[in-house]
Amino acid sequence: MKPLDRIDRKILRAVQDDGRLTNLELAEKISLSPTATAERLKRLNREGYITGYTARLSAPMLGRGMLVFVEVKLDRTTPEVFDTFAAAVRKSDDVMECHMVAGGFDYLVKARVNGMEAYRSFLADVILSLPGVRETHTYPVMEEVKNTGKIPV
Repeated sequence: MKPLDRIDRKILRAVQDDGRLTNLELAEKISLSPTATAERLKRLNREGYITGYTARLSAPMLGRGMLVFVEVKLDRTTPEVFDTFAAAVRKSDDVMECHMVAGGFDYLVKARVNGMEAYRSFLADVILSLPGVRETHTYPVMEEVKNTGKIPV
C-alpha cells in the first residue's frame, strides 16, 4: 500500500465533503488531470481508504427526530453474551451505532426514534429484551451541537 501524499489527501477531503463530484469536477478541484485523478481515486477505493458513498438524510423529515444515547450494562461479560448481544443489536433498524466501551458500562447505543412514545417502545421491545441486559441509562439529546462523520485528513 502506497502512503498518502498531499494530492491523495486533497482527494479524500474533496470526496468526503461531496461524494457526488464528477471526476472532472474533482480533477478541477485538486488541480490534476482527469485521468490521473481517476487513477488515484480507484487506488484509494481499492486500498480501502474510501469505504463507500452515502447520502445524509433528514431524520426529522423521516419521522426519526429524537436522538438518544443508551448506556447498557450486561449481567455477565462472557464472549457468548457479547456475541449474542451484538447480533441482536445489528437486527434493530432503530440502532444507528453500537459500541463496546471500557468503563462503567459495556455498550453505548445511539438510536433514532420518532419521539418519547417510540423511545419507550424501543427501550422495552429492543434494548431490555436483548440478552444479558442488566441495566440501562438513557440520555435524550436536547440539541445536536455537531453531527459529522468527517474524519480529519
